[in-house]
Amino acid sequence: MATVTKPSIPKGTRDFGAQEMVRRNYIFDTVRSVFKRYGFQPIETPAMENLSTLLGKYGDEGDKLLFKILNSGDFISSAGAPLHANADKAALQICEKGLRYDLTVPFARFVVQHQGELTFPFKRYQIQPVWRADRPQKGRYREFYQCDVDVVGSDSLINEVELIQIVDEVYQKLNINVTLKLNNRKVLAGIAEAIGAADAVVDITVAIDKLDKIGLDNVNAELESKGLSANAIAKLQPILQMTGTRQQKFDVLKQTLTSETGKKGIEELETLFAYIDALDLKLNVELDLTLARGLNYYTGAIFEVKANDVEIGSITGGGRYDNLTGIFGLDNMSGVGISFGADRIYDVMTQLNLFPDDAVARTKVMFANFGGADELYSLKALAQLRKAGVSAEIFPDAAKMKKQMSYADKKGIPFVALCGETEREAGTITIKNMLNGEQQTLSLADALNLLAN
Repeated sequence: MATVTKPSIPKGTRDFGAQEMVRRNYIFDTVRSVFKRYGFQPIETPAMENLSTLLGKYGDEGDKLLFKILNSGDFISSAGAPLHANADKAALQICEKGLRYDLTVPFARFVVQHQGELTFPFKRYQIQPVWRADRPQKGRYREFYQCDVDVVGSDSLINEVELIQIVDEVYQKLNINVTLKLNNRKVLAGIAEAIGAADAVVDITVAIDKLDKIGLDNVNAELESKGLSANAIAKLQPILQMTGTRQQKFDVLKQTLTSETGKKGIEELETLFAYIDALDLKLNVELDLTLARGLNYYTGAIFEVKANDVEIGSITGGGRYDNLTGIFGLDNMSGVGISFGADRIYDVMTQLNLFPDDAVARTKVMFANFGGADELYSLKALAQLRKAGVSAEIFPDAAKMKKQMSYADKKGIPFVALCGETEREAGTITIKNMLNGEQQTLSLADALNLLAN
């Protein structure tokens, strides 16, 4: 007899049951409601994009994490032989498409492709899954949902301010205590210039972006492996280890950064903090000069949000990108956006028990099934309750009462409606409270009042 293989799913992916989906939808609905209130409109893009759209947009490390899709049909014979020795070029011979790595690059492609149909500045939100061939671990999945909000076609810092307000409002509604860390890529470029390593700004940002994960010594080792001189690395240390108030950090930066790029970055940060202070947000916002955000396309302000009460990576991140659409042929189209990581937010809320009591996948009342005329009477009453907005169901079979009650109990249904001959003739419903066992016989109107509350 053949062995039956137990079904499974790929590592880094998950199934979501009814309870999990209700809670995830609570997060999505909360985030979506805030996005809409700020004037953002929804779009969706395909799960797969042409590889030419994705490759080269996330840096070398990001490219390695792209899931590539084999061409359909007899792709090997049509690829030609031999396959290219370079892995990326070989992949292009047999893979024309890939699963999207984030929502920002597909959004840039969308803007360029549909530019004639859009009104600029264009404000969009997008809630969809993305995929990364990463090593699965706590808080890091291969398939996960992002809730993105972006403005493209404006370089005003008011857009950054509104994104910070959105972060403040979302996490107040979700009751998560967070800190938003803020930096600017122009400041990082100015630092690279100040230490004599202007050409290595990408290597520097990629390395220091890992500071929280791998520590200072390993960051320095990585910078050395990338060819930075010992002198440049030594000059970088005071920046990486800088402490003090926000103003003290700005004072040091103004003394250290002499390039126009660096000065512009300081000016933008000071402007943002002036707005933040004036708005008196509940959100805790910190200047973090080690914040780099590893993606290559960021050019200005960069954001990262961390939960204060749970050990987990960032739960929101983003920044300004001045010419992401330029890689698709549309120049001078600045944009800025942030992405809420729904899966990490879910993990934080679960760990801290923050979901409201009504975020449950539960029927309010189940009608017991006595069959025959009683069944029809129950169906009519059931229709009235559903019409009034009460979540209700009927047990599909006229089974033994013990089985029906066990079903309701296992599903956590708080009320069971009993409609037998007596109720049918009197035009009433008997409602049993499954928590305390109490029963009361009510008119349909009174039953509705009880169940609707």
